[in-house]
Amino acid sequence: MTRELDAFHSDGNEILVLGIGNYLMGDEGVGVQFINRIDKSKFPEGISFIDGGTGGFTLIPYIENHKKVIIVDATMDGKEEGTITLLKPRFSDDFPISLSGHNFGLKDMVDILSMMDTMPEIYLYTITISKMEPMCMTLSSKVDAAIEKVTTQILQQIEKIKN
Repeated sequence: MTRELDAFHSDGNEILVLGIGNYLMGDEGVGVQFINRIDKSKFPEGISFIDGGTGGFTLIPYIENHKKVIIVDATMDGKEEGTITLLKPRFSDDFPISLSGHNFGLKDMVDILSMMDTMPEIYLYTITISKMEPMCMTLSSKVDAAIEKVTTQILQQIEKIKN
């Protein structure tokens, strides 16, 4: 992960697309599965892509160097598995309580960025999962199908941002 992150630390791009999750926890890793599976050539130029894993605080320098950050992550919010929800959090309290376990670092990171007045505009796309499966690298069918849907939604969001 570090080598990939170093490549994007100061790339000058305005928009960052960031996938978060644990690849070894089944559906909980949908954010990193998304980043690793999308066809980046379908995206306009000037977009950075990062597999953030469960990076938390280590992602601060990369996030604060972009004006807009699009995050894809799993959530256990009780909705139907594979449901995609768009949130625009500005503070850690704006994040859903039901984000999966690694997001305690993400919430703290948002508070730090707010305090340092380096908070970019965040678009958080959550994909509903029903369980985490340790030592599982595959996604359930509904969560897997959500990757293509969220990709389309993010491409539309980027089009709105750029215009």
